Amino acid sequence: MSPWLVSAALALGLLAAPASAQNTAAQTAALSAELYLAGQEASDPLLLLAAAKLRKSVRLEPVERTPEKDMPLPDKVTAEAPLGWQEMLDAAVALAPEDPVITQLAEDIAAEGSRGVKTGQLYSITAIRNGGTDTYPPLTYRGGEYADVYVEGGGQADLNLFVYDAQSRLVCSDTDISAIAHCGWTPAQDAAFTVVVRNRGRSDSGYSLITN
Repeated sequence: MSPWLVSAALALGLLAAPASAQNTAAQTAALSAELYLAGQEASDPLLLLAAAKLRKSVRLEPVERTPEKDMPLPDKVTAEAPLGWQEMLDAAVALAPEDPVITQLAEDIAAEGSRGVKTGQLYSITAIRNGGTDTYPPLTYRGGEYADVYVEGGGQADLNLFVYDAQSRLVCSDTDISAIAHCGWTPAQDAAFTVVVRNRGRSDSGYSLITN
């Protein structure tokens, strides 16, 4: 089977099925971003539609968080909120403006209600210089419950994510070369964890930090 048919089959499957209730909002947001980036790279509107459908299933609430920065804020880059589902739909339609199937699927996704929307996730936005490190004040998580953190940048950003416990031991990290990073773990007991974001890209970047 050709790569295009594989991606099309995957996208159609995601379009037909709701987001899994077992996934956290951060996991769903991360998968949405991965599909969106893959869709852009492949110029595949079906992948962009699948990304939009997943992104619409997540409701995020803004929160003020001020990380400790080892460098000043960038001069020409602004803080960046998570990409919205409508922007993803618009990108899909723009790739196939005369395709009635893509247009209809986009309209169907836009018309879907809020049933099953994942709530309770918080996001903050900021910007980081090339080579910079942001260290967030400790966040407290409940023992025995899955915890996760997700970072989403824009463009060609390369953002790395690290989570440390109160003894400065590394609990989780995501250091692949991309604009997104996700960490998940289950604390043994109620405890505070420190989140660190590093920009390993070649340019300054805005990004959002999503937590549960």
